[in-house]
Amino acid sequence: MIIDMSYWTRVLRKILYVILILIGLYLSFKLAVFYMPFLIAFIISLIIEPAIKFIMRKTKLTRRASSIIIFIIVSIIIFGSIIWGIVSLISEASNLLQGLNGYVEKAYILFQDITKHFDFDKVHFPNEIVTIFQSSTGGLLNTASNWARNALTGLLNMITSIPIIAIYFVITIMALYLICVDKVYILDQIEHHLPKKWVFKLGTHIRELIKTLGGYLKAEFTLILVSFVISLIGLYILKFAQFKIEFPLLMALFIGFVDALPILGSGTVMIPWAVISALNGDLKLGIAIIILFIIMSMIRQFLEPRLVSKHIGTHPIFTLIAMYTGFKFIGVLGMLIGPIILIIIKNVFATLIDEGVLKSLFDRK
Repeated sequence: MIIDMSYWTRVLRKILYVILILIGLYLSFKLAVFYMPFLIAFIISLIIEPAIKFIMRKTKLTRRASSIIIFIIVSIIIFGSIIWGIVSLISEASNLLQGLNGYVEKAYILFQDITKHFDFDKVHFPNEIVTIFQSSTGGLLNTASNWARNALTGLLNMITSIPIIAIYFVITIMALYLICVDKVYILDQIEHHLPKKWVFKLGTHIRELIKTLGGYLKAEFTLILVSFVISLIGLYILKFAQFKIEFPLLMALFIGFVDALPILGSGTVMIPWAVISALNGDLKLGIAIIILFIIMSMIRQFLEPRLVSKHIGTHPIFTLIAMYTGFKFIGVLGMLIGPIILIIIKNVFATLIDEGVLKSLFDRK
C-alpha cells in the first residue's frame, strides 16, 4: 500500500494551523483578562470615536482638541456613575445580605402555602414523589441563598477594595486618553514593527472581526444599556411611588445581565418576580412590574431591528451550547463570554466552516 505523503502533509499542516489559531485565541483571552483596563479603554474609545469625529467635522478642531473635549465629558460621566454606583451598591448589597435569611424564609412559607392549596390527587402523583418535591424545596432555597450570599459578599469585597479600584480606574482613564489622542500614531507604530504580510492578513481579519463582533457587541451593549436604564428609572419611580422596591440598582443590574445573555431576556427575571409578588399578596407591584416589562420589550423590539442586522449568525442551539460551555469553564460570566467566543471562532474559521470542517481538512484535492 502506497502512502500519499503529500496528502497527509497537507492534512497535518491544516490541523496544525487550526490548533495554533485555537492556542492563539486562548492566549488572547488570557491577555485580555490580564490587561483588562486597556481593553476597557479600547472599547470605550471605539464607542466615543463617532463623537470625536463629529466634533472635528462640526468645529474644524484638530483630533487632539476634539478628543480632549470628549474625553473630559466621558471621564466626568464615568467618575460620577462609579461614585454613585459604589455608594448605592454598598448600601443595597449590605441590606440584602442582612435580610437574606428573612427573604428565604418568606419564600419557603409562600411555597408551602401554594403546595397546600394544590390538589396533587388530581394529577395522580405518588405520595413519595410529593414528599420528595416538598422536602427538596428547602434545599433548593438554601442553595440559592448561599449562591446569592457568596455573590453579594464577592461584590462587596470587590467594591470595598478602593485602592485596587482606584488603580484600575486611573490606568483605564490614562489609557483611554492616550488611545483617543494618539490613535493614528499608535496604529502607525504597530504597522511599522510588523511584517507587511502580517499587517495585510491581520488587517483583513481584524476588519472583518470588528465588522461582525464589534457591530454585534455595540448593538447588544446599546440594547442592554437601554434595558438597564429603563428598568433602573422604572424601579426608582416605583420606589418613590411607595411600591415595595428595596433594591432597585441591584435588580436593574441583574435584569441587565440576564438581558445580555442570548436566548434569555429580561422576562426571565421580571415575569417570575411579578408572579411571586402577586402570589405574596402584592398584586399592584406584580402589575407594575409587568407594565415595566412590556415597556422595555416594546422599546427593545423597536430598536433591535435598527441596531442588530445579523446578530450572532448561528442557530440558537449552538449559541446555547456556547453558553453552557462557558458556564462550565468559568461560571456564570462564561454564559456571556461563550457566545462572544463563538462569534470569534466562527469569523476566524469562516472558510473551513463554509466548506465543511472535516471535508476541508480531509478531502483530497
